[in-house]
Amino acid sequence: MFALMQSTRSKALHLAVDAATGLRAVIAIHNCDRGPALGGCRYLAYPDDESAMADAIRLAQGMSYKAALAGLPLGGGKAVIIRNAHVADRAALFEAFGRFVESLDGQYITAIESGTSRVDMDCIAQATTHVTSTSAHGDPALHTALGVFAGIRATAMARLGSDNLEGLRIAVQGLGSVGFALAEHLHAAGAELLVSDVDPGKLRLAMEQLNAHPIASEALVATPCDIFAPCAMGAVLNSQSVAQLRCAAVAGAANTQLTSLQVADQLEARGILYAPDYVINAGGLIHVALTHAGESHLAITGHLSQIAKRLTEIFGHAQAEKRSPAVVAERLAERLLYGR
Repeated sequence: MFALMQSTRSKALHLAVDAATGLRAVIAIHNCDRGPALGGCRYLAYPDDESAMADAIRLAQGMSYKAALAGLPLGGGKAVIIRNAHVADRAALFEAFGRFVESLDGQYITAIESGTSRVDMDCIAQATTHVTSTSAHGDPALHTALGVFAGIRATAMARLGSDNLEGLRIAVQGLGSVGFALAEHLHAAGAELLVSDVDPGKLRLAMEQLNAHPIASEALVATPCDIFAPCAMGAVLNSQSVAQLRCAAVAGAANTQLTSLQVADQLEARGILYAPDYVINAGGLIHVALTHAGESHLAITGHLSQIAKRLTEIFGHAQAEKRSPAVVAERLAERLLYGR
């Protein structure tokens, strides 16, 4: 784990257990040079403790890059609560996690993420003020979807020569709170939707409300489309899946989509434009950060508009330098973080 921390230039890894509630939690802090580390709290089952810690470390690095490229005065962090098969009192579990957050004296601000809800954030808020996306703050997923929608338009302009999505076939992998909201925006823009999800109810809703075409999850990657939008869990882009892709571009909401930068080079070699995930999906972070800071809805909306602008800038540099946008984005983020 120390090797992973060194390779990602992470600052700290904090662990906590609470016998009374069954809490087993990890908080990874990647960087605090620009401000406190902000990042969501995942509540998921993991095959082992090392996998949970590695997930937190990699996601925290992505949050640092995301905050830097979004122009926010924040560092990157991420929390993981390892989900047990049976939990006697979920509210008490999250309140115990809030005490863990509080013990870090403001170095880390937590937020909603995979497996958690605004109600969980409310429980955390009983023990710390270093939490956002509570019931009082609204749902960041809607702003993530708005940012991804704007980013898909910018990606279409860069790869297909127009940001008009009418008639484009867009494959949305995952219909969670972000994925479904994104699908609604795409449907309103006239796109033809191909969708996959493990929940048949969500697929049925997408069919009924958005005229979407359901595709088996394992088949979606290889289905011909204009844009593939990963909106479920990360690590969907590996050497095998990229070889199967039949699209012009990849632009979606999922975190840590690439298993390595070599996969980004493989996308580039195939002529598939990649929208770096921590750039296109920054809308949720922008919402929770500016809401936590007391900014207005107008200010948040204005900041969201910078996502498409930043993507277009990255695409331009990538084309001029004949590099993958992922490499360009990482280099730009590290320049902002480390001055190099």
